[in-house]
Amino acid sequence: MQKQGNPIKKGRFYFIYDYDLNLVLEDKTKRGLEVRETTFDEKHGVQADKGTIYDLNGIGHKVGIRWYFPKSKYMLDHVIKIAEEMELQYKTIREMTCPDDE
Repeated sequence: MQKQGNPIKKGRFYFIYDYDLNLVLEDKTKRGLEVRETTFDEKHGVQADKGTIYDLNGIGHKVGIRWYFPKSKYMLDHVIKIAEEMELQYKTIREMTCPDDE
């Protein structure tokens, strides 16, 4: 996906873009991760760009990089709700792993 201008909403861990017929939610923690496939994301019920990250054992895990929410089916408020849930998840992880940060 080519980013089109500035995000219409952003958080510490996400961007939301207005892109053609979609609202695109992008996970900022996955910036720079190569898109390996675009497939249907079961959790959100939309198309998503996915990449692969590897754990300490060298096992690859497919992870979402960005999700494409068709404007014909999803309002901005719905995408923001999902983005804020992701934001909370990352904040919780950060607090557990880096309690002295911020």
